Amino acid sequence: MKFKVYNLKREPVGDIDLDDAVWAAEVKTHLLHEVVTAQRASRRQGTQATKERSAVSGTNKKLFKQKGTGSARQGGKRAPHRVGGGHAHELQPRDYGYRPPRKVRLGALKSALSLFAKEDRLLVVENFQLAEIKTKALAQTLGALKVEGKALVVDKVGNKNLELSIQNMKDKHFLPPEGVNVYDLLRHKHLVVTRDAALAIQGRFAEKE
Repeated sequence: MKFKVYNLKREPVGDIDLDDAVWAAEVKTHLLHEVVTAQRASRRQGTQATKERSAVSGTNKKLFKQKGTGSARQGGKRAPHRVGGGHAHELQPRDYGYRPPRKVRLGALKSALSLFAKEDRLLVVENFQLAEIKTKALAQTLGALKVEGKALVVDKVGNKNLELSIQNMKDKHFLPPEGVNVYDLLRHKHLVVTRDAALAIQGRFAEKE
């Protein structure tokens, strides 16, 4: 599948031929849902913790005799129904993360990339070389590229001018090709990739299949 390649003024400078199996695959929404759910579960801290009755302070001595007081029978002070008592079913720290099968993960990433291409929200640029580290200059460049709203910019690691300039932008984010994932893709309206980054993303599938 051929895509137009633009410079930073959104002027066509050529074409790039990308693999249909990656960039024009069938969009399978059920795979997107499964992988996004797994990614969000893996980001949960899971640090909740409460104390059961054996972990709270207090005596185990019976509060008063079993019969003859006219009151309900009571055991220890640490019983769950008493103020300061332990929880009946305590919560413990846990890991909520799980990893979907490899084919599911690959299929979901292909679906996400293909969705951007199908909806004309994918923009391939020749390179993303900025003259200096300056957020305002980057904002002007993205404006010239007609990238409005939330956008994910992908370029190879080492482009410090781009990485540092984009940090102060609320709705624009940077990722290297190795870090592109389904959750971050679907959070953005536009996907801007350099020619080299597009080939690097495509190469990830060749390595795993």
